[in-house]
Amino acid sequence: MFEAGQVLDVLETLRKADCEVWIAGGWGIDALVGRVTRQHNDLDLLHRVEQEPAVIDALEGLGYAERHEGVVPGRPARFVMAGPGGRELDLHPLHFRPDGSAVQHIDDQGGAYDYPADVFVTGVIEGVTVPCLSAAQQVEFHRGYQPRERDLHDMARLRETLGIPTHF
Repeated sequence: MFEAGQVLDVLETLRKADCEVWIAGGWGIDALVGRVTRQHNDLDLLHRVEQEPAVIDALEGLGYAERHEGVVPGRPARFVMAGPGGRELDLHPLHFRPDGSAVQHIDDQGGAYDYPADVFVTGVIEGVTVPCLSAAQQVEFHRGYQPRERDLHDMARLRETLGIPTHF
């Protein structure tokens, strides 16, 4: 399990290494609503692709190592680093454009996912302002598949706290 203090430690380590990251997934939703609402098995981070060597070095310094088996999809879309206590980081490399938007390459056949510039916002974890993805982007990520219990929970927190329509 990832605790709030551990998330903040990862973010501070990456900040000190001059790496820009944004929280997505469950922790990103908790950052948007400003409180921890459930237990989290992992931490989803988006990062600048050109900073990836520094990101990996910084995380290795915290005891994380890239895990190759069972990661679907894998690179170029994402990769996983496993660390102390069984914690996992789900890392998503982004190619930023001059206008602040970004693209995530999904596969080697040209598949890509676009991020508008306005999805890169901030939230709060334990009173600390943290970079994360917008509520609208979080809702977008939850479309097109059968939601799990934790997805329903996360979308309910966005509705309750921010009044975001989630269509669940």
